[in-house]
Amino acid sequence: MTLAPETTALKVRLRLADSWFTVCDLTALTPGRGLAALLPDGRQAALFRDRSGTLYGIDNRDPFSGAAVLSRGLTGTHRGRPFVASPLLKQRFDLVTGQCLDDETVRVATYEVQAA
Repeated sequence: MTLAPETTALKVRLRLADSWFTVCDLTALTPGRGLAALLPDGRQAALFRDRSGTLYGIDNRDPFSGAAVLSRGLTGTHRGRPFVASPLLKQRFDLVTGQCLDDETVRVATYEVQAA
């Protein structure tokens, strides 16, 4: 079933260690753009929604610069895999696995995300 986000009251939630954390309304996520969320422990997550409606969550901190900017990065696909490119140094991070596509030794944390 396809849901029109503008007609639903769905909330975007992240899976933390032992519970779900409600971040925002689904309508706050624009396809192709990121959104930063402050987590209860002080870390930040970067949330994304693609054009098909799939939701992704990764750590917002760019491991190369240390800045919390990944939510401001450009999204795209590489070999069919969604990624975000850091707005600072342009390294690309797979939105499913967190793996850096430009340096296999680097990875960012990922979060399970749902709209409920």
